[in-house]
Amino acid sequence: MHSFKEKEYNKRFDPKLWKKMLSFCKPYRKSLFALGFFMLLLASIDAAFPLFSKYAIDHFVVPAETKGLMEFAIIYLAIIIIQALNIYFFIKLAGKIEMNLTYDIRKAGFHHLQELSLSYYNKTPVGWLMARMTSDSQRLGGFISWGLVDLIWGFTLMLLIAILMLVMNWKLALLALLVVPILILMSVYFQKKILKAYRRVRKTNSKITGAFNEGISGAKTTKTLVRESRNLEEFQQETGEMYRASVKAAIFSAFYLPAVLSLGSLGTGIVLWLGGKSVQMQAISYGTFVAFISYTVQFFEPLRELARIFAELQNAQASGERIFSMLDEKLEITDSGIIRKKFGDILSPKKENWPQIKGEIEFRNVTFSYEKGKNVLTHFSLQIKAGETVAIVGETGSGKSTLVNLACRFFEPDSGSILIDDVDYRQRSLSWLHSNLGYVLQTPHLFSGNIRENIAYGKNNIEQSKIEQAAKMVNAHEFISRLKKGYETEVGEGGANLSTGQKQLISFARAIFTDPRIFVLDEATSSVDTETEKLIQDAIQKVLKTRTSFIIAHRLSTIRAADRIFVMRNGKIEETGDHHELIKLKGYYYRLYTNQFMEEEEGKILQAEIQDDKKSKKKGVAL
Repeated sequence: MHSFKEKEYNKRFDPKLWKKMLSFCKPYRKSLFALGFFMLLLASIDAAFPLFSKYAIDHFVVPAETKGLMEFAIIYLAIIIIQALNIYFFIKLAGKIEMNLTYDIRKAGFHHLQELSLSYYNKTPVGWLMARMTSDSQRLGGFISWGLVDLIWGFTLMLLIAILMLVMNWKLALLALLVVPILILMSVYFQKKILKAYRRVRKTNSKITGAFNEGISGAKTTKTLVRESRNLEEFQQETGEMYRASVKAAIFSAFYLPAVLSLGSLGTGIVLWLGGKSVQMQAISYGTFVAFISYTVQFFEPLRELARIFAELQNAQASGERIFSMLDEKLEITDSGIIRKKFGDILSPKKENWPQIKGEIEFRNVTFSYEKGKNVLTHFSLQIKAGETVAIVGETGSGKSTLVNLACRFFEPDSGSILIDDVDYRQRSLSWLHSNLGYVLQTPHLFSGNIRENIAYGKNNIEQSKIEQAAKMVNAHEFISRLKKGYETEVGEGGANLSTGQKQLISFARAIFTDPRIFVLDEATSSVDTETEKLIQDAIQKVLKTRTSFIIAHRLSTIRAADRIFVMRNGKIEETGDHHELIKLKGYYYRLYTNQFMEEEEGKILQAEIQDDKKSKKKGVAL
């Protein structure tokens, strides 16, 4: 289903990656230090509890003495209260950090996605992006906030326990800690296995998210092609792959955790055996023996937690690799530092420095290719006057859309230059050009919300009269007014509540709302009915006056009024002129137009015959 190939990763532990991930923690340094303090306090109190037990056994239980018991109980209760408050603040702070980190990672991802060029979206599946912006970022934020502080707690507690055990009885402590080197060797082995499995899980998760996206957005196509069973089979293959990878990761984790438990139990067993003998020989006190048992059990408890965190670290690294593969994606089209400093960027424009745009466009010896060695345009030159309406026609793959995409700076030429008002457009900012650009696509896209919000998309506190003015200019006001809620009518997801023609008129109104100097109609009438096409044609006459405009159209009736028509074949302009001049030439355009005209006339005759046939049948029934 997906031809997109994802980058493979093979590092067990990537310090550079973790440095990037931890860079998101900088705004929360104070909170993280506070969290670290709570974790150190938590570990210190946890390590102190067996000492309280040792003191109680040696001073109250064994000698059967109660003197000082009340004071001891008060201190013990105070420690428990401190620990309870410590846990409360720790959970509250860690939860807050998790939410903020996840938000920042998603914000950084969304910010970067706004700057990436169209070519990136052409080659990257939506599901791949969605997986990184949702599950991967959530997993990474959760691990940084919870996993890393658990590591601090675990290592601190183990260090304190080891020191206290060595102070109490260094020989017994060394025997109890004999299993630690074995644990380290075992962890290195399992790290590789668990990380590999989790990488596969995260990779497959992207494919599944993509399959979800395609299945939902393409539901109508699926049903018309009766492809439900095939889609289900493909989806089951993807989910089956993720199931197998998840099970494999779980199996390695399942082997790893019991191994840690077994080694921990072995350490406890050594203490019970040798410690019991030491008590019999009166080498250590009974309280010390009980404290040692508590410490050996307690020492391997954070080890068990560290084993869990260790597995999560592998998962987090797999998620981090995927997130930063997106964040590190280089911008193919970007402004230089000097240009950004003067004119700002897409998200922070400096409009006060923007020059006024007239709209004169020149292609000067432009060569461009989507794939290296396969030129779409070669040494292409063309000059378009400010305010001129030009139409581009030609076969699929002739270079029509490429010409417009280059003019709009969605792509940049491999060589040569494109000038706007006699200045190379790379000497101006992307935001300057795109803010002066109106674009109406073949397939209109509306955003969730009402009609008013869609026309004034991205603009706040706009007067209703200005929105209505834009709608009137493109002949959309009449049908909007007939709707029950008018401009407050909800369009539905992707404009599902409106017809294709209505969506196209609204997208036309949205494009003209910002009063752009350069306007593009890319097959804007190819998917609408005849009545809507007539409305759009009338609107074109009004809207495109004084604007530099490109019209790409399959229906040649849409472009008859263009100032110039370019006929493109194989990346070159084969014919040029207005409609009447090209008809007189009797070349490619003439053949294209006459064939289309004949087809339309045949369609009208056929439609008239169908209507006459229906009338005849009605008369027959009446008789």
